[in-house]
Amino acid sequence: MSGEMQPEDPIAKLESMNKAALAGGGPRRAKRQHDAGKLTARERIELLVDPGTFVELDRLVVHQCRDFGMDASKIPGDGVVTGYGRVDGRQVFVFAQDFTVFGGSLSSAFAKKITKVMDLALKTGAPLIGLNDSGGARIQEGVESLAGYADIFLRNVLASGVIPQISAIMGPCAGGAVYSPAMTDFIFMVDKSSYMFITGPDVIKTVTNEEVSKEELGGAHTHATRSGVSHLTCSDDADCLGAIRELLAYLPSNNYEDPPVHECRDPADREDPELDTLVPADPKKPYDMKRIVERVVDDGEFFELQPEFARNMIIGFARFEGHPVGIVANQPNVLAGCLDIDASVKAARFVQFCDCFNLPIVTFVDVPGFLPGTDQEYGGIIKHGAKLLYAYCEATVPKVTVITRKAYGGAYDVMSSKHIRGDISFAFPTAEIAVMGPEGAVNIVYRKEIAQAADPVAAKDAFVADYRAKFANPFKAAELGFIDEVIYPRTTRQRLCAALAMLRDKRDTNPPKKHGNPPL
Repeated sequence: MSGEMQPEDPIAKLESMNKAALAGGGPRRAKRQHDAGKLTARERIELLVDPGTFVELDRLVVHQCRDFGMDASKIPGDGVVTGYGRVDGRQVFVFAQDFTVFGGSLSSAFAKKITKVMDLALKTGAPLIGLNDSGGARIQEGVESLAGYADIFLRNVLASGVIPQISAIMGPCAGGAVYSPAMTDFIFMVDKSSYMFITGPDVIKTVTNEEVSKEELGGAHTHATRSGVSHLTCSDDADCLGAIRELLAYLPSNNYEDPPVHECRDPADREDPELDTLVPADPKKPYDMKRIVERVVDDGEFFELQPEFARNMIIGFARFEGHPVGIVANQPNVLAGCLDIDASVKAARFVQFCDCFNLPIVTFVDVPGFLPGTDQEYGGIIKHGAKLLYAYCEATVPKVTVITRKAYGGAYDVMSSKHIRGDISFAFPTAEIAVMGPEGAVNIVYRKEIAQAADPVAAKDAFVADYRAKFANPFKAAELGFIDEVIYPRTTRQRLCAALAMLRDKRDTNPPKKHGNPPL
């Protein structure tokens, strides 16, 4: 009959809703995103996953809030794009918060979309990648948005150690929202356009009267250098997404799989004569441990993490014969390679990650001990240093250690020694393995003799030389079996490749228990 409403064509309705979802907050807000140097959520996903592989889920979901006039403002997708795709042919799950829709604020529907892909990632054993760019909880939904955050937090914990979880901070991330990224394995930040903090500058000014900018409080530089929250600072969105793809190439999809093996043309028996002279003869002279690492790993490729935080400790990923490994190394160039609070925590969490995901750990040691001082003692160096000890003791993956120079006191024990289940320990001829350095030991053991000598300086020098010859070398430890082999430095790559190949089928276990109680 004429005048009656004709039923809407379902195909046309679907096309209309899809178009609305793909438009997000519209061209004006997309332009504002671009003007700020940021990509949109969908553009980010396109750069992250292999072309044509992304499958979106819940594209037509909308919020259910009826208060504050929100019932009239519903955009399909509700501010977050979720789904799955492939990176280098391997499946991953992704959520990307869309700042162009309600400022990327989290609603109940928004949270349910994220928890759905988290559940699927856990069920299928695939990495989860979160691209964060959000104004926080959606105030109009009140406690429902807070409940949504808690639902996400729970799944972060359940997925921990089962699948790799990677967070990219590509805009604001504040308040309770920061705790989800904080519980993931890696956090990448974009310089000048991302920030993280619990309470913003305005609240801080009100409570403490301190004035601080968002960048100073929680920008990428701050978290890369001072807090250690961020693992890598990237120049822009594209750089960040490329870095995530590079990281994934070292990681297995889940805790039941071995890491992916890449083709390797770098000979396993390659010698490097420069290594014979890279460690200075003078034990007080610094050198760059990264040069040793880069000269022995496949093709010199080392993916370093947290390079600007606790620079006296080096962590990152590399490969031997195409097999990924985790690298932990003291850095003699900074604080003489001493272990301090930040270095211990940095390395401990990395060791735990490697152990979770079947990545062998290669440790390069040049450590004179723990950093002395009241700041360290009051800050809890005892507790924090024990975290690294605990992590190495608990780890059951293959562990190979190379002592290049100093390995003194308790720090020798901590840095993956054989006494805490290190599998193979090598030492350069320059290694000094002792309770403490020769000068310190002589001052204690020969205090009276030095004081009574006609020439105290000459007497002390003689005692130091004698102590160094008897104790501050690798041969006493090798006699006792604490070092498996004193090696020519030029053969380091050969020895590491052979040891790692031998340990490839290693099986080790810990006593049955619900979980340990590390010194958190």
